[in-house]
Amino acid sequence: MAIPVDTFFLGPDGEGTLQARIQQMIAEGILSGRLKKGERLPSSRSLAAHLGVSRMTVTLAYADLQASDYLSARDRSGYYISANAPEPPRFASRPAGEDRIDWSRALGRRFTGGATPDRPLNWADYPYPFLYGQTDPKLFDHANWRHCALRALGTRDFHAQATDYYDQDDPKLIEFITRHTLPRRGILAEPDEILVTMGAQNALWLTAQVLLTQRRTAVVEDPCYHGLRDILTQSRCHTAAVPVDARGLPPDLLPDHADVIFTTPSHQCPTNATMPMARRRALLASARDMDALIVEDDYEFEMAFLNAPSPSLKSLDRDGRVIYVGSFSKSIFPGLRLGYLVGPRPFIREARALRASVLRHPPGLMQRTAAYFLSLGHYDSLIRRMSRAYAERRRVMEAALAQHGLTVAGRGVHGGSSIWMRAPEDVDMGAVADALRGQGVLIEPGASFFHGAAPPRNYYRLAYSSIPPGRINAGIALIAAALQECG
Repeated sequence: MAIPVDTFFLGPDGEGTLQARIQQMIAEGILSGRLKKGERLPSSRSLAAHLGVSRMTVTLAYADLQASDYLSARDRSGYYISANAPEPPRFASRPAGEDRIDWSRALGRRFTGGATPDRPLNWADYPYPFLYGQTDPKLFDHANWRHCALRALGTRDFHAQATDYYDQDDPKLIEFITRHTLPRRGILAEPDEILVTMGAQNALWLTAQVLLTQRRTAVVEDPCYHGLRDILTQSRCHTAAVPVDARGLPPDLLPDHADVIFTTPSHQCPTNATMPMARRRALLASARDMDALIVEDDYEFEMAFLNAPSPSLKSLDRDGRVIYVGSFSKSIFPGLRLGYLVGPRPFIREARALRASVLRHPPGLMQRTAAYFLSLGHYDSLIRRMSRAYAERRRVMEAALAQHGLTVAGRGVHGGSSIWMRAPEDVDMGAVADALRGQGVLIEPGASFFHGAAPPRNYYRLAYSSIPPGRINAGIALIAAALQECG
């Protein structure tokens, strides 16, 4: 890799000869780690012209650095950072005066300290990854996705991928969501009632920003998606946590007044409970009585490989008080980061304006590629393939859990991609997860899902979306052995 010539400059307060200053500039770049071994330096002619010095000065500086083993020369190719150059120090070098700001006072608000899970980026290298939200690349339709991406990159679609939509979205993607995705959930919506987001997380953030203030109260399920709880904490609203049971959120436990109720009725996160129809109607009635809005996160509704999914809350709503959150990131692949909001026009109008002030709109190329993948039928084929694979993996998982005597706390009635587990009360699954990682097993401790300062630590989640069926039993055996050792 060639190092761009415009990354070099001589400071106005440098001391010594030009030749010495050039040597020092390059040596500092190597010692700081900015210039990597094997990278090619600019030619002496181009660097001299860029710095405004004679070519001989640069040539002599290069020669001295070569003699010191910082550089190596290759015939007819130029100078490179030597393989024997000194290693950068382990500590980062800092310019003088960088830490003169008192950041404890300078920061107006803090967004750290949430419950973001610790997941290794190389999770796929572990033999037993029971991680939720990750997918098995062997299940994905790489060929057709690549075909759709090439089609989106073509001349005919150049406007769609290159244009600045400002606060709008790709009409092809909106059309598919309107005519195909939403009707499957019993939802009828017009294009101006839909907003494309950067995944469900972004949709929940936009919703909280638009609907909540410091004087309003949000109801969340307990346990619930930890990312939602972080969002509500940052919004500074009042939060009321309602314990869920085997049928999801109980309407009779709602506080006397709530402004916004966040729920996952079809597939409760993380317990996998499914809210029955009678409770859904009761929840809508309770929200009507207190004049509250409901935010329905309908994640994983496509993964209903055991039974048909229940009707969405949005499809039962006759008052326009339900805001629907959907996502393609769970069903296509997590890195896609495409979701959508469906709600009344006044709400979508404000959410659209807020999104435009933060990121304008999701990248046009990704929207158009996804639109082709969806509209050409590849998405439906992918869902069928994933459903068959998940059904087999769940069968193997449940057999392994029964064989090794592990306790299931919740499983999806219609399907899904994970099982909610419970260990004995005196077991800290955070410590167990750390120990299992050294054995190649990745699990998700459940404490971060619970509300309060002292959450139960004996819950954990096991996903089967990212692990081949042939490895499930061996991984469950290692988990059982670790729990037995703790017990």
